[in-house]
Amino acid sequence: MDRIYEQLAAKLDEFPHGFPRTESGVELRILEKIFAPDEAAMAVRLLPIPEPVKTIAHRLGRPAEELRSILDRMVRRGQILSFRLRGETVYGLAPFVVGIYEFQLPRMDAELATLVEEYAPHIAGTVGGAKPALARVIPVSARIDAAVVILPYEDVRGMLAGARSFRLMDCICRTGQAKLGKPCSHPLETCMAFSTRENAYEGTPVTDYGRTVTREEALAVLDLSERDGLVHCTYNVQRESMFVCNCCTCCCGFLRGVKEFGAPHLLVRSNWVSAIEAGRCTACGACAGGRCPMDAITERDGRYTVSEARCIGCGVCTIGCPADAIMLKSRPRLEQTTPPGTIVTWAFARAVQRRGALRAALQFGGLAITTIWARLTASISSSSVYRRF
Repeated sequence: MDRIYEQLAAKLDEFPHGFPRTESGVELRILEKIFAPDEAAMAVRLLPIPEPVKTIAHRLGRPAEELRSILDRMVRRGQILSFRLRGETVYGLAPFVVGIYEFQLPRMDAELATLVEEYAPHIAGTVGGAKPALARVIPVSARIDAAVVILPYEDVRGMLAGARSFRLMDCICRTGQAKLGKPCSHPLETCMAFSTRENAYEGTPVTDYGRTVTREEALAVLDLSERDGLVHCTYNVQRESMFVCNCCTCCCGFLRGVKEFGAPHLLVRSNWVSAIEAGRCTACGACAGGRCPMDAITERDGRYTVSEARCIGCGVCTIGCPADAIMLKSRPRLEQTTPPGTIVTWAFARAVQRRGALRAALQFGGLAITTIWARLTASISSSSVYRRF
């Protein structure tokens, strides 16, 4: 196998998310499936901080228009990220997850699905092996204690209220499992990106999949997902959220990572916990009969109780209770978690955990680069949001 794939794997592992090596080399076979050798060589020379094509051309000593054609082709193939920043198209290397893997939705086949399934425990262990967690559970709001203030990063409908563009896509995880002959019974078109900018997803190189929807359609997908027992998940940040995944435990990486692969920091629970009101409970068992994604509700002597240690505070049990006997209550303050402010602060904290403070500082180039990242991500969230991020 061309050594360029080893170089690309090493570069992807420099991201705070991680891209671990394995004895079997499955990660290299995944890259070989996605990238031709010349494409991998170009990806290695891109930076994680996206740049205009003229800057990349100057750095690489190549004609700008020739380079733009190559980069646009790589964007369409889901190999790199691109977006508009202050009226100019910029290009950069993306992490494997969330990023290159999700970009492969139009190209997912049985071969790639098989490779990713083999790699899943390894990458889950790395991505979910360091704090802060990559993703966060967002609770349903239908049965939350009205006396408690719901913070913005735990209000999925509040996140969408400030958005002006919405993109709906098939779930990459369910798509992959279907290619393996294990189709999921849950709805497929449940992954959502959103932006504060009008028409953010129109005319972009990677909008050959998914569809632009209205706010009302986006909200309807949230309602459908909650009724179907899916868990809302997004990036573990307070501000500048760009996507909502609606996840199941049988297919989706976030929940499988926690439940099946034992990755403690892949997904952090919400600051809520389910509580069953004994006087209203009819002991029908709807909450425990496959509704709870974490098997946190159990029955003993005809009485149903919630294991607060296992509960992730998603609230899908509250929607499925015919007696309205379950509600979400706030966890004790000492058990609550506060996510990093932005993707930038999340990334730096992750880099410190994975590489140490000195290497993280060198990787981020000091406060100046961190400030650039902060401005960059603010622009991303108001423009075209990493496409699939």
